[in-house]
Amino acid sequence: MYIATLLTNPAAPCLDAATAESLAEAWGGGALRWLAPGEAAEFALGTLPEDLWDRWEALQAQGIDLAVQPADGRRRRMLLADMDSTMIGQECIDELADMAGVGERVKDITARAMNGELDFEGALAERVGLLAGLPESVIAEVYDARITMAPGGKVLIATMKANGGHAALVSGGFTAFTERVAAELGFDEHRANTLLAEGGKLTGDVGRPILGREAKVEALHQISARLGFSAAEVIAVGDGANDLGMLHEAGAGVALHAKPSVAAQAKLRVNHGDLTALLFLQGYSKAEFVL
Repeated sequence: MYIATLLTNPAAPCLDAATAESLAEAWGGGALRWLAPGEAAEFALGTLPEDLWDRWEALQAQGIDLAVQPADGRRRRMLLADMDSTMIGQECIDELADMAGVGERVKDITARAMNGELDFEGALAERVGLLAGLPESVIAEVYDARITMAPGGKVLIATMKANGGHAALVSGGFTAFTERVAAELGFDEHRANTLLAEGGKLTGDVGRPILGREAKVEALHQISARLGFSAAEVIAVGDGANDLGMLHEAGAGVALHAKPSVAAQAKLRVNHGDLTALLFLQGYSKAEFVL
């Protein structure tokens, strides 16, 4: 048995009953269940539709996301989340680079790395090298002035934790940011790279080993094993090429507003919804959200 979920941007909901019911009828699905009027709905299916991605593409043009997944075990016990451009709206290293006057150069490297065109570890080391000499105090300045939480993140974490879930933030970014983001959003733990500093200035290097794609996969297995459950009980979310490993290993891997090359490799893709989409995908109705 499968579940098909349709959802939209909650800030501009555009899912009408006719569209949802038409798809359910075309696929021979069960009765429509509204998770949030105008925003998200789901229905059961007996088999995986052959025209799933054709339907997905057509709905994308209408501002609607579509996901089909096995019905069993949809409610996960752990959230494993990327930080930059996932739980927050920015890439922290790009913001630091802008303050250092090398913003455009670093943004280009970041975009290529997140799209999978460059080796993540090498690209990170190169970008951090360009920050050498930047006052360490700039980190707090960037966080306070430039970092914004992505819509729906706090509700996602609060709702999963209220239902016995665990939330882990695992980033290829920096602990100076994950520590504050984790505290602000309610994560139970966080892992990231450490920016090295001496005499109040960044050295242009990070602690080793660099946390990249494989480290995120290791975190998934280590944390879930420590808590006594399997990777199948994890929902992971990210947007970059270095997130693909954990997205593939998790029971549910969601490419959220991801780079095209990343989204193309994910079975669950959210381009219009916010982070609460991960709750809808688990079968939570909006009435169950913890605000």
